[in-house]
Amino acid sequence: MNTADLQPSKLGTKEHWDNVYGEELANFEEIGDEGEIWFGIEVLEKMIEWVEEYAPASSAPSILEVGSGNGTLLFGLLDAGYDASLLLGIDYSTDAVNLAKRVATTRGGDGISFYESDFLNNDPPKLERMDSQEGIAVWDLLLDKGTYDAIALGEKEETGKSPAERYPARVARLLKQGGRFLITSCNFTEDELKASFATPETGLIYHSRIQHPTFSFGGHSGSVVSSVAFEK
Repeated sequence: MNTADLQPSKLGTKEHWDNVYGEELANFEEIGDEGEIWFGIEVLEKMIEWVEEYAPASSAPSILEVGSGNGTLLFGLLDAGYDASLLLGIDYSTDAVNLAKRVATTRGGDGISFYESDFLNNDPPKLERMDSQEGIAVWDLLLDKGTYDAIALGEKEETGKSPAERYPARVARLLKQGGRFLITSCNFTEDELKASFATPETGLIYHSRIQHPTFSFGGHSGSVVSSVAFEK
């Protein structure tokens, strides 16, 4: 499957995510519920373990999460000893950003930056202790847990292409040379992610993968989610 094969869904609309995070923000204000952990706690923990191995906190990496939602992944990195001042989460939903900021006040994560931004169309802001190239902030590490999936379910553009086809180039643009990108997806296999991201146009190459539990069906085996890392 590639991005062109996916049909548009409400999961690819800003309206849907505004509604989701509006409800989660209201729940947090009422009962302190921080909201859903997309793909579950096990996937979250494995992503954090990968970051600890390949971008250890001792190296003070600048880390951008694309589509940070309620901020759970960045809070996990904070708990693992990463410098809050080098962590930024962006999301195009205002209430997602508001929720993450509110959760941060209870998690000791006030130093983490959360910013409303449409990744496909806007460059995220530069944090104080970051490098920049050609006028844009460049990062040691980009993280994605389900955002590429949602973008791939968006309405086709005037050209008939999925908006997700613009995503790999945006990733490459925001990475330092030697920087890495870790993506977890439930819509695309490891091979499909490699085909989309490791191309001559992006300059990204395959780096590593996270092993998730597998299942067998009809003589084939696979994982419910795929986590693949690329390096610039």
